[in-house]
Amino acid sequence: MSLRHARLQRLAVEAFLAAALASAVLAGAGCRARENEPPGAVTPEASFRPIITGLMDKWGLPGGAVAVVKDGRLVYAEGYGLADRERRRPATPATLFRIASLSKPITAVAVLKLVEQGRIGLDDRPFKLLDDLKPADGAFLDPRLYDITVRDLLRHSGGFDRAASGDPMFKPMEIAGAMGAAPPAGPEAILRYVFTQPLDFAPGTRFAYSNVGYSVLGRVIERVTGRRYRDFVRENVLAPMGITDMRVGLSEPKFRAEGESRYYDFPNSWLMPSVFPFVREPVPVPDGGFYLEAMDAHGGWLGSAADLMRFMTWVDGRSRRRGFLKPETLELMTVRPPLAEYQGSATYYALGWQVRPVVEDGGANWWHTGSLAGSVAILVRAHDGLAWTALFNSQPYDVDGFLAELDRALWKAADAVTAWPRVDLFRRYR
Repeated sequence: MSLRHARLQRLAVEAFLAAALASAVLAGAGCRARENEPPGAVTPEASFRPIITGLMDKWGLPGGAVAVVKDGRLVYAEGYGLADRERRRPATPATLFRIASLSKPITAVAVLKLVEQGRIGLDDRPFKLLDDLKPADGAFLDPRLYDITVRDLLRHSGGFDRAASGDPMFKPMEIAGAMGAAPPAGPEAILRYVFTQPLDFAPGTRFAYSNVGYSVLGRVIERVTGRRYRDFVRENVLAPMGITDMRVGLSEPKFRAEGESRYYDFPNSWLMPSVFPFVREPVPVPDGGFYLEAMDAHGGWLGSAADLMRFMTWVDGRSRRRGFLKPETLELMTVRPPLAEYQGSATYYALGWQVRPVVEDGGANWWHTGSLAGSVAILVRAHDGLAWTALFNSQPYDVDGFLAELDRALWKAADAVTAWPRVDLFRRYR
């Protein structure tokens, strides 16, 4: 493979990955109220299993897991297919998957906990806090960077638009070269690069989904707490919820976590140069075609279906005497932003979640989706006490079409259940 061909192939893959992540979050997940239940006693297993296995067969997905919560209890959790086809290892509710942009609600909750503690404010200016990272050589600097607030980054109104200028998070080799850093570029090198680039629009004026904005929030967490982002989140957000297995993933297969799935690319045959210069042979895209470690705060987490449901019940707090966040913080987290495109719209992106108010009962559905080569995920909190997640170890080529169909399938499966178990399976997955 020539260097020119390798570079063109890498740029094509980066463009595909960025487009997938940009569009996936806006899929219609959770965007309706509960339908009337049909008559008859239908259990979650009887409803979800045929629907999800049929969907996996249709889209050629090797493995996945689904978990459902009702009124704070984990009432259904099941693995489907294989987490590792080569070793015939089945997927289970405890299998760790890359959750891609489901990482953003985790980062948002961490930031909001720091806001509650008075350690940071939603109107604080992140780039002022990180000013020491700007290039010392006087490279181009857009002064509007200092107008961006923490709130802007949480709701994707910071001024970064990948449709206009690309996604720095998928350019670790190019940015390493531009910034004189060891390849692949890590989060701080990418942030130094961001300091040299013009914004695409005035901060706070419109929505544009931004991975780099959430990466900046990860660096803010590090600066405010004096801890590595991943360590702070594991110890101060996840551990208090009883979650011990979730972690930021690693790019190379030899460093997979215990119980982590393998990942299968859309044609299962597209090879590209690794982001690691010491890897000489082309690799499948999920195995080093992008630098997962640098995506920590916006797309780097691993999680199981059971633990994502545990996270949701703690954040939601509806069925607990006390949730992880205060009620007034939850209101801030889900309030409609005053952006022009959201006035009169059925849905909007709040602080870390897509939200749809439900007029019928004054509640709201929250959700997020995630997608990377080799994985796709969805997390939904319904307005009526239900919540669910679905994780898979391959990304269909038409990721938007798949997420739309997956959303409909999960609502259909939940609608059909008329006999919810009284058990709580959280005790099984500790």
